[in-house]
Amino acid sequence: MASATASISSHSAVLRDVKGRTGLPVLFVRAAARIGIVRQQVTAAPSAAAARSQRARAVRPLRAAEPGRQPVSASAAAAAPVAPVAEEVPAAAVPAAVDYEALAHELEGASPLEIMDRALAMFGSEIAIAFSGAEDVALIEYAKLTGRPFRVFSLDTGRLNSETYQFFDKVEKHYGIRIEYMFPDSGEVQTLVRTKGLFSFYEDGHQECCRVRKVRPLRRALKGLKAWITGQRKDQSPGTRASIPVVQVDPSFEGLDGGAGSLIKWNPVANVDGKDIWTFLRTMDVPVNPLHAQGYVSIGCEPCTRPVLPGQHEREGRWWWEDAKAKECGLHKGNIEKENQAAPTANGNGNGAGAADIFQSQAVFSLTRTGIENLLRLESRSEPWLVVLYAPWCSFCQAMEASYVELAEKLAGSGVKVAKFRADGEQKPFAQAELQLQSFPTVLLFPSRTARPIKYPSEKRDVDSLLAFVNSLR
Repeated sequence: MASATASISSHSAVLRDVKGRTGLPVLFVRAAARIGIVRQQVTAAPSAAAARSQRARAVRPLRAAEPGRQPVSASAAAAAPVAPVAEEVPAAAVPAAVDYEALAHELEGASPLEIMDRALAMFGSEIAIAFSGAEDVALIEYAKLTGRPFRVFSLDTGRLNSETYQFFDKVEKHYGIRIEYMFPDSGEVQTLVRTKGLFSFYEDGHQECCRVRKVRPLRRALKGLKAWITGQRKDQSPGTRASIPVVQVDPSFEGLDGGAGSLIKWNPVANVDGKDIWTFLRTMDVPVNPLHAQGYVSIGCEPCTRPVLPGQHEREGRWWWEDAKAKECGLHKGNIEKENQAAPTANGNGNGAGAADIFQSQAVFSLTRTGIENLLRLESRSEPWLVVLYAPWCSFCQAMEASYVELAEKLAGSGVKVAKFRADGEQKPFAQAELQLQSFPTVLLFPSRTARPIKYPSEKRDVDSLLAFVNSLR
């Protein structure tokens, strides 16, 4: 009992010291209090599990015990095995049956620090943080603040920005850790590139490349774990992450024990806004990827990531040539599957009957399938038509609604007709084949004397940019 009291006092002192040095907000003070309560409950019970937990806290962290690592060339790295996990990081005893839905409900209002502490306490060395080289460095900072040992792994696809590789090195030195890198199978990469080239994803979608370079390496990594920690947030991706819980049974991957339900997924920052993550990073003086200062918000592989424009959602910088509804690489594909099961009309292939219509204005004409087919047939029109191909459930379409309606009102009586055509559901194959649809929204101008419609090439959807496009082709 004296050992338990000493551990609790030591942990409280650490948190007081952190608050005193960094000026943490009240949020962390409350979180520290909660963590103290949790640990009192665990250590007060004179059980064997409690004794193991007390010994675990006394063990020196893995990040302080590992030897230095020699640089590895890119070719050698592809075949390099993952370093074994040091035995100093303890594996905590996990209850035989845990109601994770109830636990998620219990932790819904908890701080990320408290959620991280609970995750590390439950799984010890059998849980690891998935680090992408972006703002999810916050997860590592939260793990450090708990005072518990922790593991970090990352997927090196071989196609990351040089800034991201430099950032990995900086993070390792800042926290005194060694990131466990996972690499794609060199034979699979070789086959893909020799068969389809280096940039096949621009033509047939990113899923195949992501499957080889990310999903399969992740599957191998997770097979050695019982739980993993991700940086998913509800505000990150329209349509795929809006309902993620703080903890869940992973719907897509298997863990150490194999089979459905063998892996637990923790999302400590699920309920945190992106701006609050950045407030935390600045407050804690945490190293960040220099790409963020160049306009990159969501960071992935170099060929598939670009900066976003002001007013654009962060995921528009990823796979920008594809449907904006499904901005996932497959690492969190369960989000899409769950969304499709819960709302099958919102995935772009159903009829979307439950979604409220948008672009509602007397200045915007609503075209039927017959109407837009007639526009396509005309080789000489009496006046130009500007048409947006949209899906009412698409958040990017919703974001441009105000500017498009304002544009329509400005062009009223100018000789330019402004219209909309709902191109999801059963109309989507037609729109893809005949109207150049790749993602929502797509804006087309049907000039008065040219048969073929001209696609608006920019993602700037403000009134002035759209008006300049129309005026340049009138």
